Amino acid sequence: MERIERDSMGDRLLPDRVYYGIQTLRATENFPISGIKPLPTYVDAGLLIKKATAIANGELGCIPLEISGAIVQAVDEILAGQLRDQFVVDVYQAGAGTSHHMNLNEVLANRALEILGDVKGNYQRVSPNDHVNYGQSTNDVIPTAIRIGTLLALIHTLYPALEGAIAHLNSKAGEFQHIVKSGRTHLQDAVPVRLGEEFRAWARILEGHLRRIKLAAEDLWVLGLGGSAAGTGMNTHPQYRFRVAELLSELIGQPLTPAPHLMAAMQSMAPFVNVSGSLRNLAQDLVKISHDLRLMDSGPKTGFKEIQLPPVQPGSSIMPGKYNPVMAEMISMVCFQVMGYDTAIAFAAQAGQLELNVMMPLIAYDLIHSVEILGHALGAFSEKCLAGITAQGDRCLAYAEGTLSLVTALNPHIGYLNAANVAKESLATGRSIREVVLAQGLMDEEKLAEVLDLEAMSQMISDNPKA
Repeated sequence: MERIERDSMGDRLLPDRVYYGIQTLRATENFPISGIKPLPTYVDAGLLIKKATAIANGELGCIPLEISGAIVQAVDEILAGQLRDQFVVDVYQAGAGTSHHMNLNEVLANRALEILGDVKGNYQRVSPNDHVNYGQSTNDVIPTAIRIGTLLALIHTLYPALEGAIAHLNSKAGEFQHIVKSGRTHLQDAVPVRLGEEFRAWARILEGHLRRIKLAAEDLWVLGLGGSAAGTGMNTHPQYRFRVAELLSELIGQPLTPAPHLMAAMQSMAPFVNVSGSLRNLAQDLVKISHDLRLMDSGPKTGFKEIQLPPVQPGSSIMPGKYNPVMAEMISMVCFQVMGYDTAIAFAAQAGQLELNVMMPLIAYDLIHSVEILGHALGAFSEKCLAGITAQGDRCLAYAEGTLSLVTALNPHIGYLNAANVAKESLATGRSIREVVLAQGLMDEEKLAEVLDLEAMSQMISDNPKA
């Protein structure tokens, strides 16, 4: 069966089974670009906005309570899993997101009609524009949906994953605290360090990123919803923006407030750039950490092999018994994608003109997707890699005892130039630092043993009660 729908451009036939309407149909025809549909979290954000606006407009007498209730019921059904296949507009679409926005409005209107015992397409009774979208515009709904969607993704995906990674790193720091190894700078031998402190340093790095991301996310609490088309609030009730912010705060558990200047909140994409930048910052350090882990696990015969990353799958189609650090490789690829998205968001954020940024669909997808893939990647990386790392203690100790940089500890006792000569002779002859120093009579055996105590040398200053 089919039904006829009409918009300002004319009439079109739609299959009666679909809940989207004529404007969505036009968008699917106009934008067969990527095949990528809106992210479920982004759809949820729009639905929550429509729920809050329907309640507020019903309470304020702007739309009939019967219609308000039907819209709210439709939203709740979709949030529970129904009709998820009805959100079909390509990510790359009409500027500002009008096509996706109307997709939301049409699906909710048609489901509300059914709830009221009517037929889909009877927009005289429940209109996508006049009821579902009362007092709203794409221009204030979409930036609000980006805010809500990003907050949802952070709360449900990235924050738990970051906290989990930090916990695993701290656990390994305690487990490996007694293991001494050679430090390395410039990929050359450096003074001894504790393997546990390397893991603890990574935990502190991620704690800093979690704090910075949460601080950046506070910008998302300020909403331009209620600004309508251009930020003036045309066709909205005076109390609408305050009540909608209050309702959305209750729905997502965040302290949302109306922006003090709605036009500014609608025009500027700065909050999204700020959050995206904090994600890029995290991604850069995650790449460094993943590369460090791969290097420390390199081998098993011809590399460092100071640690063993958990083997999770065969590593070669031709070399039997080979295992690769695939979880670390995966997270680096995700981080590179996040960095690329950050660049796209930066370009899109400066591409607005006057009262509107028309590049918001790109920002919406790239930002929310960045949060979610980082969260999913970190979660998998933590459980399948960090949690199962083991240390090769004997190999670590051998490197620590063999590093030429042990001579650094001799500087206060024999001077920099003498220490440098000791290092050169050790490298040239293959004799240990200890042997060369004793042979040259630079220190006695007892004092040398004290100075070259690896346990003391690798202890962090903060762990020294005399510091």
